Amino acid sequence: MLMVGPPGSGKSMLAARLPSILPPLSAAELLEVSMVHSIAGQLSGGKLSDRRPFRTPHHSATMAALVGGGLRARPGEASLAHHGVLFLDEFPEFTPQALDALRQPLEGECVIARANHRVSYPAKFQLIAAMNPCRCGMAGEPGHTCARGPRCMSDYQARISGPLMDRVDIRIDVPAVSAADLIRPMAAETSADVARRVARAREIQQERFESTGAKGIGTNARCSTAMIEKLAEPDASGLQAAARRRRKDEILRPRLPPRAQGRPHAGRSRRQTDGRPHPSRRSDLLQDRRREADGCGLRKG
Repeated sequence: MLMVGPPGSGKSMLAARLPSILPPLSAAELLEVSMVHSIAGQLSGGKLSDRRPFRTPHHSATMAALVGGGLRARPGEASLAHHGVLFLDEFPEFTPQALDALRQPLEGECVIARANHRVSYPAKFQLIAAMNPCRCGMAGEPGHTCARGPRCMSDYQARISGPLMDRVDIRIDVPAVSAADLIRPMAAETSADVARRVARAREIQQERFESTGAKGIGTNARCSTAMIEKLAEPDASGLQAAARRRRKDEILRPRLPPRAQGRPHAGRSRRQTDGRPHPSRRSDLLQDRRREADGCGLRKG
């Protein structure tokens, strides 16, 4: 997800609240996160909380710091955010090489190749990015205009490559906060209420994947294309129900009697040429349609 808005609109605050609405780590997820943090030497006290990781590297971080590297090929910020959130503030201020290096880890794995060994670290994280609309940050600010105009916005946003933007599923424009927004009381929903909805959605996804026999998949984001097509394909009962609905629509669709088709003025007044059956034929047509519906099992009683 990418949030675009002027400074002070609350982008960083919204990103920091995201871990509070996510469900806690399961036992298997906690074990994976502990192993990655232990290899990186960041497991303080030999114990890790069940709260999902939230990593916020500075925009001066190098490519090796983000995806991993070094002499011992230790995991980077992408792997340390495994099963959590990787928040990149001031998104265009990162070097283009470092940002493009995230294109492969966004698929769920970081592969670090060296001359004598090759290491693979898990990187199933949610990427949350925030940026100003332009370099000066005044575009969209009430009472301010960008000194360079639209060129400033286009040049600043062009620092992010197209293939990386294609991997961003949601883009949100965060407007500036006015004084009235800070003064007036507004009805707000607590993080606990949102967390319960998120937990229920995760349970539904896990039940769906367990019913299909899929292992190691807990969210729709990690579902393969073949499995999405399999889950979206209706079963036999669904196909039969769709066929019955189509048959019912065909039976109950208004239609003209045979003598009115193709000859709108054949022995009829102008009032009877508006597509309605002749009064003498309406009762017969209604009875025919009811008999057809009874034969298809569409009417009961």
